[in-house]
Amino acid sequence: MKAFGWASREQSGTLSPFKFSRRATGIKDVTFKVLFCGICHTDLHMVKNEWGSSKYPLVPGHEIVGIVTKVGKKVQKCKVGDKVGVGCMVGSCRTCADCKNNLENYCPKMILTYGSTYLDGSTTYGGYSDTMVVDEHFVIRWPENLPLDCGAPLLCAGITTYSPLKHFGLNKPGMHIGVVGLGGLGHVAVKFAKAFGAKVTVISTSPSKQKEAIENLGADSFLVSRDTEEMKAAKGTMDGILDTVSAVHPLLPLLELLKSHGKLILVGVPATPLEKIVAGSSIGGLKETQEMIDFAAKHKITAKVEVIPMDYVNTAMERLAKGDVNYRFVIDVGNTLKANSPPDIIVNRAPSDPM
Repeated sequence: MKAFGWASREQSGTLSPFKFSRRATGIKDVTFKVLFCGICHTDLHMVKNEWGSSKYPLVPGHEIVGIVTKVGKKVQKCKVGDKVGVGCMVGSCRTCADCKNNLENYCPKMILTYGSTYLDGSTTYGGYSDTMVVDEHFVIRWPENLPLDCGAPLLCAGITTYSPLKHFGLNKPGMHIGVVGLGGLGHVAVKFAKAFGAKVTVISTSPSKQKEAIENLGADSFLVSRDTEEMKAAKGTMDGILDTVSAVHPLLPLLELLKSHGKLILVGVPATPLEKIVAGSSIGGLKETQEMIDFAAKHKITAKVEVIPMDYVNTAMERLAKGDVNYRFVIDVGNTLKANSPPDIIVNRAPSDPM
């Protein structure tokens, strides 16, 4: 199946038009036209090979939503015309203890949506492209009342914040939750914590974000992490803290904000290690991701996004690196990815056996 997208070829991270092919629709596969794809900070790390694991050419994108165009004969989850999404993974062994417990995200053989190796030995390509072919198990059914564009980032930012709040018992009404950082992850974390009924305090180095946090996102209070007096006054007041910051920063001042038995959970992924890790969370399994999307639709939770055309993606990456984004970029793939742009590489994929 012919496919078209934008890919990075080397560590400069510059993306350009790219023709390739995806496997034919297998008996358990769902093929869909990509309409929107969010830009995650992980995409920026990967196109530049900042984690040393990138395989070029690399088509990023793991916050993907679109319309089903074809299904295999054994597919039961969705039908042609349905809205669907795909997040950070497109495969796993399906037999290990984690997979059997709906924790495919911890499977030793998890296959990432892009830059990973699929069952047929080919490289996976992500959602900065016109079409996707995915085993139905890794497809998320999309609620009719959840917008595609500002809902797309939930497939990464949403589950990355929803899952630890639930897993670590921080989803109970009346709890006091701190959210460190008010970026793509942080603003969604505030929304989920409030929907769970928590009191939410945003912790940031930027006093200028206080009005946005309280008036627009519904946070109850705001702490400037560099203000020692403010931090001292809040000592021992929080049941849990979700740290969404991807830059290296001190953790001890955050630990002091916690009550006894409080939990500090790190979900931001810095380019270099922090001095210490207290707890972490890696996205979520398929069952929990579907649960998160349904919860978001019920509570009208979406990400705040700036929708961009495909040919703006390199500028968007530059802005993302500088922190110059109003929470999340989302590419309008369906309307702006033009297949007649001149590609300089064509990659063919061998058909794979259905899972």
